[in-house]
Amino acid sequence: MKIAQRFTAILVAAAALSLTACAPTAHQQGTGEYIDDAVITSKVKAAFAADPTVKATEVQVETFKGTVQLSGFVESRESAQKAVQLARDVKGVKEVRNNTVIK
Repeated sequence: MKIAQRFTAILVAAAALSLTACAPTAHQQGTGEYIDDAVITSKVKAAFAADPTVKATEVQVETFKGTVQLSGFVESRESAQKAVQLARDVKGVKEVRNNTVIK
């Protein structure tokens, strides 16, 4: 009987440890957040590819907890503003940080 109790205690401890390891922190994403951010990044890149004023290959997109960061090069100020607007229009985006540089 003691072996069964020890085995159960070990299983409970392992389950608690694994759930704690997946928990998000201020500087680390949880699994669900990572997937959500990957979807947001893909949607922003698709919006850039569909728009002729933004060169999708020259603007990098990174997402962390719903905040999208744009970096890279754009042709004009209007192109940079269009990129920000396209990113803001994607569902799930909380904030857009524009670090693009005009060529």
